[in-house]
Amino acid sequence: MADIADHYDDPIRIAVIGGTGLSSLADFTHVANLKPTTPWGPPSSPIAVLQHPSPTTGKPIPIAFLSRHGIHHETAPHEVPSRANIASLRSIGVRTIIAFSAVGSLQEEIKPRDFVVPDQIIDRTKGVRPFTFFEGGMVGHVGFADPFDNGVAEVVRKCGHSLAGEGVRLHDKGLLICMEGPQFSTRAESNLYRSWGGSVINMSALPEAKLAKEAEIAYQMICMSTDYDCWHDSGDVTVEMVMGNMKANAENARRFVGAVLDELSKEEHADLVLAKHLEGQTKFAGAITAVQGRSEEAKGKLGWLFPGYFE
Repeated sequence: MADIADHYDDPIRIAVIGGTGLSSLADFTHVANLKPTTPWGPPSSPIAVLQHPSPTTGKPIPIAFLSRHGIHHETAPHEVPSRANIASLRSIGVRTIIAFSAVGSLQEEIKPRDFVVPDQIIDRTKGVRPFTFFEGGMVGHVGFADPFDNGVAEVVRKCGHSLAGEGVRLHDKGLLICMEGPQFSTRAESNLYRSWGGSVINMSALPEAKLAKEAEIAYQMICMSTDYDCWHDSGDVTVEMVMGNMKANAENARRFVGAVLDELSKEEHADLVLAKHLEGQTKFAGAITAVQGRSEEAKGKLGWLFPGYFE
């Protein structure tokens, strides 16, 4: 580890947030560990800077990798410092995030070890988790009609289907239910979510996706089904079941995410990766609070995240 730097000078545009089921990426060179501080505290793990050659130029492309639950999976879903995670990634230049999560399936056709590219969310968290950068003297209302980024999702779907012959089974869309946890659902809840049209369920998508939207970062989650939740007659979900399917599918997960990163690194996706379509939306959203009503604390925090937006 002696040759791993503690800094990286160039902007890093793409990040992977690894959750349960994705703790590393093969065939990437680990060149630095960053330990940023933010007004919302430190992120849930050091940010590993990984490099891989551009598929078009061969030039090394940096990727930021952040472990959502900590390096040793010691942070519970409701304890994840999502504001610090998103803020620290934006501060090093990240404008596109590929998030990964193990999920329970709510539909028969989404089998354990299948992948899903969700396009909608229903929030069943309970307000325990801080979910906005706008508070304490600044009000901001950012649109969340489409919680995931359509452009990035198209790239993800293309890459997933390209691996169909290598064991990757992909569902193009899905309604994700994000629950509080850390306990699994009751049988009644599981059946309720199915009646709503829910496709998969996890404990990780929120507030991560909401904060990424506020931070003008293009965000897309890749979900890996590990079980049928408790509605199915195959047996109630257990940690042993989840871990077994994750381990069996780990190589497919790494291959899938690696293909997405290779594709996003191509020059044709430069504007998408820079999230040009989101640029400036948060400045407008925060303009609702008159200048004389903005607290110094709120201006300081938001000024750190968005230099020049709220002076």
